[in-house]
Amino acid sequence: MSNKDIQRKTLSLLHTVTAALPQAEERQGQNEMAVAIALAVDTKRHLIVQAGTGTGKTLGYLVPLIASGKRVVVSTYTKALQDQLAANDLPLLSEVLGKELNRHISWAVLKGRSNYICAQRVDEITAPKHSKLDLETTPAKVTKEVAQLTDWATQTESGDQGDLTWSPSDQAWRMVSVGSDECPGAQRCPAGSRCFAERARDKAADADVIVVNTHIYGLHIATGGALLPEHEVVVFDEAHQLEDVVSASVSTEISPGRVNAVSASIRAIIRDDSLSGSLNQIAIDLQSQLAPFVDKRLSMPLPDDLQNELIKLRLKVDSALEMLRGLTSKDDSAKQRALRAQTLSMRLIDSIDISLMEIKGRVAFVSGSKDRPVLEIAPLDVGPSLIENVWNQRTAILTSATIPLSLPNRIGLAEELVDVIDVGSPFDYDQSLLYCAKQLPEPNNPLRDEALHNEIERLILAAGGRTLALFTTYRAMHLAADEMAKRLPFPILRQDDLPKMALINAFAKDEATCLFATAGFFQGVDVPGRTLSLVIIDKIPFPRPDEPLLSARRDVIGRYYFNEIDIPLAATQLAQASGRLVRSQTDRGVVAILDPRLATKGYGKTLVATLPPMPRTVDLEEAESFLRSLS
Repeated sequence: MSNKDIQRKTLSLLHTVTAALPQAEERQGQNEMAVAIALAVDTKRHLIVQAGTGTGKTLGYLVPLIASGKRVVVSTYTKALQDQLAANDLPLLSEVLGKELNRHISWAVLKGRSNYICAQRVDEITAPKHSKLDLETTPAKVTKEVAQLTDWATQTESGDQGDLTWSPSDQAWRMVSVGSDECPGAQRCPAGSRCFAERARDKAADADVIVVNTHIYGLHIATGGALLPEHEVVVFDEAHQLEDVVSASVSTEISPGRVNAVSASIRAIIRDDSLSGSLNQIAIDLQSQLAPFVDKRLSMPLPDDLQNELIKLRLKVDSALEMLRGLTSKDDSAKQRALRAQTLSMRLIDSIDISLMEIKGRVAFVSGSKDRPVLEIAPLDVGPSLIENVWNQRTAILTSATIPLSLPNRIGLAEELVDVIDVGSPFDYDQSLLYCAKQLPEPNNPLRDEALHNEIERLILAAGGRTLALFTTYRAMHLAADEMAKRLPFPILRQDDLPKMALINAFAKDEATCLFATAGFFQGVDVPGRTLSLVIIDKIPFPRPDEPLLSARRDVIGRYYFNEIDIPLAATQLAQASGRLVRSQTDRGVVAILDPRLATKGYGKTLVATLPPMPRTVDLEEAESFLRSLS
């Protein structure tokens, strides 16, 4: 089929689909995206698409990919997008494109094993002779939730936690589910034929489109491609997160919490106080060894004291593993608890062995907090893993509203193998304003806080509330929120007042309300309309200079690390935060970046170039006047 024929077919199918939507509209960027993807799949070339807010990128990639007839995996970063695909986009496409293409179109959502209720755990809990053992120390509220979950297990088709109409506590859900590190596999489980996770995998194996989260795809990469069914195309939605997620997926982690989890699993089948006491003491010792190094890099090989502690742990877990293997029982429930304990123990031993090796291209550091430190061994470069398991295996489509400047290089995607396009956004940014507070003191100036708070006060007063104020630190957020609560007549919500979605809903309901938050709200906040007319960003969100993994990557790059790492990361974060303002065709408002460096430093032009194309000003009075005009 010629390129013109591919273009004609793609646009025809896309228009048929969009015409079936309640509010059908032509989107030029969506058309460009769909055609580019159809051609990329036909020529087997990788493609990066920057698609601004409002492009309609999910239909922009799903229509040409389904039309291609190839099996596709869509890897999403957020659960919200997974739910949108499953509840809205894929059912529509299955119906409309199925008729147009005259074939059945199947799709499946595949999640991590711990997202599904475990039929075997339910059997163990509901068996009369084991119910006391499992629930004897459980709070009454959790016991009631477990009973509700075991009842639900007999009615649900999917076993997917996402299909519940209520939210169980984490403790209750853990009691009726298993993680991938714990499950011995369907073939070794009496309830294997009724396993919800296996059913989901079987459905995915036959589906034309498989939807997973990026962490699952990262695990697929980490296992050398063993986790997901064979597929010809992969889409990475929210592709700006790909490097971090893959890095986390192929990393090794050991923590006192993990040791305690293994100990509890062993104790559930072997009541040996000496063994449990030894493992608990190792967990305590491991915490005290790791705590001083939180947020710091460690040498490779690891320091002698830490190596000795890990060797001690390995020997103790290995000893427990031998005891578990030697157990004999006619009771299926006991056998399964033993198998789960064995599986957890073997995975921990594997992690210890990796941490004791000196593997080239890996960096060791401690994350978490002093109370809950985590030893991590992570790759300096995720490129080799992606080259071997993705770029050399299948066609990849990467898309996001904001694509980092150095993304191809950071993920090992050779320039000659990939095309990069920007289809823009259908929204009219000319009716909004980008304000940079050029006159403010720089962030390290001792006069900064007072000047910053005065600026925030003036802007919010001009906006009549209606503000999302984003900060790079909790300290800055709370200082500003405390001051504004004293100075302003508007309700001030803080990030930690409510769960995220409840907070966003409360903010959206009242136009006068202001929401103060940190980096977790730089994306995923979608509040169109007058309620959100002002986005304040306190300073350029540069990554921390002492972040262990990034500092190791900076060392590898050398003198140009600022341009290669810090600028692209800051630009992406800044663009994501600025993108909270305009969420519909009629949205208007101001993005106020209260960091003078955006206007005074040479790198400011690079950062501004990644932001939505709004008119710009450094005049506070102009920004205030614009905000007043909106009300």
